[in-house]
Amino acid sequence: MRHLSATSRGAALLGALAIGLAACGAGPATSPSGSGAAAPTDAGTATGGTVRIASGGSPDSLNPGNGLLSESYDLYELVYDTPIGMTADGEYVPELATSWEVSDDGLTWTLQIVDDATFHDGTPLTSEDIAYTLELYRDTADFPYMPSYPDVFTEIEAPSPTELVLTTEEPVGNFESRMLFMYVLPKHIWEAQEDPIAFENEEMIGSGPFKLTAYEQGTSIELAANTDYWNGRPNVDELIFQTIENSDARVSALTNGDVDMITEFPATAVTALRNADNVEVYVADGTSGSLSDIIFNVVDPADCPTDAGGVCTGHPALRDVAVRQALSHATNKQELVDVALLGLGSPGLGLVPPGLGDWYASEVQDYAYDVDAANALLDDAGYEDTNGDGVRECLADQECPTGDLTFRFMYPTDSDTGARESEMIGDMWAEVGVKITVQGLDPDTLTSVCCPTFDYDVIRWGWGSDPDPAFLLGVALCDEISTGFSETGYCNPDFDALYAAQGVETDHDARVDQIHEMQQILMDDVPYIIPYYDQVTQAYRSDTFTGWQLGERSPGLQDVGSLAVIRPVE
Repeated sequence: MRHLSATSRGAALLGALAIGLAACGAGPATSPSGSGAAAPTDAGTATGGTVRIASGGSPDSLNPGNGLLSESYDLYELVYDTPIGMTADGEYVPELATSWEVSDDGLTWTLQIVDDATFHDGTPLTSEDIAYTLELYRDTADFPYMPSYPDVFTEIEAPSPTELVLTTEEPVGNFESRMLFMYVLPKHIWEAQEDPIAFENEEMIGSGPFKLTAYEQGTSIELAANTDYWNGRPNVDELIFQTIENSDARVSALTNGDVDMITEFPATAVTALRNADNVEVYVADGTSGSLSDIIFNVVDPADCPTDAGGVCTGHPALRDVAVRQALSHATNKQELVDVALLGLGSPGLGLVPPGLGDWYASEVQDYAYDVDAANALLDDAGYEDTNGDGVRECLADQECPTGDLTFRFMYPTDSDTGARESEMIGDMWAEVGVKITVQGLDPDTLTSVCCPTFDYDVIRWGWGSDPDPAFLLGVALCDEISTGFSETGYCNPDFDALYAAQGVETDHDARVDQIHEMQQILMDDVPYIIPYYDQVTQAYRSDTFTGWQLGERSPGLQDVGSLAVIRPVE
């Protein structure tokens, strides 16, 4: 899912250094947040207060089925509960499900559900609500992300208020990870809606530790502590998320004391923030990881999803793998890390970040930064610069809009580094006879031209990863071209076959091998270039609230793991 920052897509609020298939049955008790967060640090006994958090973007939907951007999922994590949680160390733990076990044949999962959870309107939460939620997410094909989690369950039953039974046709290799983002909805509210896609969910009734009290798109979100939360009320009274698009203004708001925490800021501000009174800068590896990506529009015109609004105007030269491989050789990833991030990241490789442990295919060989190799590839493929203007011409059988290798290059305007990175990439690619015309778009507009519209050539954006690699690798499936989940239009039957195989593989080592082979295929075919993996870089005031969860790995301080346990400074 598109997560972690407004510059990225994806569902990666929780994650792990190394994710294995968790043993069936209950894990250790959850933290007071109910999210499987790290145990709270000793922050005293004071309670109350309003926490103000500033970010560069805002949620794109209050409806968990429709959400695309990271700010939406930050909100869902605070307002809703899920059946299973995860610690920052990557261990699956109980949340609404107190335990879970699978039958001997691997086809039936039985979950025991807490008996004291209630929704924000006072209605008891039972297994029927969870069953209804899973069925709704599974059966609403137009939800962009949610159907891919419960799609394996052929039967979803609630034989009693505290028991849920899920049946599959084949064994499932990643059951727990499929439960992590199943935000449980109140059946009594949602079943009355004729169209779950159109439902704006303005009251946003959940069962989580915070409840929505006010929302103004693009301006602010106000949440109040759920004083009746079944797993222990938060220590603070209120959260206010403010949208401040200008990064300098966000930094000033923190140093001036107008806000208590900022979720994103340019690397150039790190030194100033570290020198500011009562301000702490927090830098950590993401628990699952986030990544920057350069997205190529490679959709075959024959696969253009016209019924879903596809126009498929991508530059035909980008459907030539030699061009994409050459651009990979022409991209200096280390320079992007050093200049754009000031070293707060690492060069990227593929869609599976290193934070996912042994799912990460470190043995896959990247395209080394080599301008000569890039030029040789383009020369051998027949792309020449016959008029000497510095831009190579298209091949004779390619109907290029400008007749040459000039690509539309887009990035999200809420990215603090987007403009600088685009400029740098343009300079790099110019060395091999490729020109880009750069355009910044707000995230909603960028989403609309992306997929399934495919009205672009190249996009620089990013993903946040789930703790299991299946989600992000799913963006490369042929079937996802028409759904809007595929952003490249890439289609390879061999990749699809491996994806299907890993989904039913319960042997961890065998599944790791399949996941690695899929990453090699994507490296060979280059529907993406992954410039770098980000670090979590945030800042907070030390004189207002204390107890922020500061580990070497982090889902972010805006996560419920911190916000439910921090306390006012006494």
